[in-house]
Amino acid sequence: MLAWPIMIAQLAQNTMGFVDTLMSARAGSEDLAAIALGSSLWLPIFLALAGILMATTPIVAHHVGAQDTHKVRSTFYQGLWVALFLGAISVFLLQNTSIILSRLSLEPSLQAKTEGYLAAISWGFPALLLLQVIRGFSEGHGRTKAVMKIALLGLLCNIPLNYIFIFGKLGLPALGGVGCGIASAIVMWIMLFAGTLYLNKSKFFAHLSFKWQVPIPSQLIAFLKLGTPIGFALLIESSMFSVIALLIAPYGETVIAANQITISFTGLIFMIPLSIAMALTIRVGQLAGAKQILEARKAAFTGIYLTLLIAFFTCLFVFLFVRSIVGLYTSETNIVSLATQLLLIAALFQFSDAIQVCAAGALRGYKDTAVPLLLVFISFWIIGLPSGYILGLTDIILPAQGAAGSGMDY
Repeated sequence: MLAWPIMIAQLAQNTMGFVDTLMSARAGSEDLAAIALGSSLWLPIFLALAGILMATTPIVAHHVGAQDTHKVRSTFYQGLWVALFLGAISVFLLQNTSIILSRLSLEPSLQAKTEGYLAAISWGFPALLLLQVIRGFSEGHGRTKAVMKIALLGLLCNIPLNYIFIFGKLGLPALGGVGCGIASAIVMWIMLFAGTLYLNKSKFFAHLSFKWQVPIPSQLIAFLKLGTPIGFALLIESSMFSVIALLIAPYGETVIAANQITISFTGLIFMIPLSIAMALTIRVGQLAGAKQILEARKAAFTGIYLTLLIAFFTCLFVFLFVRSIVGLYTSETNIVSLATQLLLIAALFQFSDAIQVCAAGALRGYKDTAVPLLLVFISFWIIGLPSGYILGLTDIILPAQGAAGSGMDY
């Protein structure tokens, strides 16, 4: 019961990226490439900062299990202070990406579109991070349906806003990739408004008597101690794909677009095991908080087994319908050929990803975030990224395989 609303919420949220990719591809390959490069920069930043705020869920779940209402409420406000600070950082970083992009030998028009897209989407990040705290607070109570509804609202708003700003409707100029960034930022603020309205109107939370709290250093330190390893783990994982995207940027728009299609679709189906992992964090956290250790262990392993079963079917689906999947994004022959090859490679990592993400979710429920960070660092940065670089961009083992070789580290 916990997992399916989270799954729909995650799919809806990721479908926004799918829609962005799909609609920008119709605007032109340069706009698609701009969003691909922009996403390779903003996504690691968002995941790292949102990962820190994901500490809200296990902390709240533990306090809910222990029936400590005061600490539940206090955790929420300390999380909001952290989100405000991280939101300011995100805007600054995304407004100053020219230093990185200027080193990639991009066409001037592509670099300008990428910078414009990032500058536009940056204004929505404070809202998205504040929403992450509201989400973690609600999910920590086991209330996952509201988050699902908010995510679906965001998706419904994203499509028409993209249409208006990308293609220039209602008297506005066609802004292409930059318009996609504007639409995304507006959607983020709409979702925050919906989340705030939910907390204030929900009868379930009426007993908490929300009253603003000043920052409490001891609680902020405890929050960051748990959340920072989550943020670093997500940064390590996502940055590997982003670094690869940046490394292959000089190969041209076809390679960038094919890589973006692969990341977009695999990211979409990854939301299924991720949703189960997030449900495990809630369930294990509440059971651990209530000192029901055996039940928490049983819940953790049940989630892992379920996710492996789902991974089998998603992998089979990709192998059977890969051409049709790529055809949803583009009809350009060169992109279709390369994206098909990359997607078949990426399908194979569904099993390993299923295990690691669910195990990490269960461990977060136990408030153990240091061990997953270490394992992710070794897997992605010590093994994955170097092997992808060697296979894709050098002749050390085999002739350089380009994007396909880099995809081997998936």
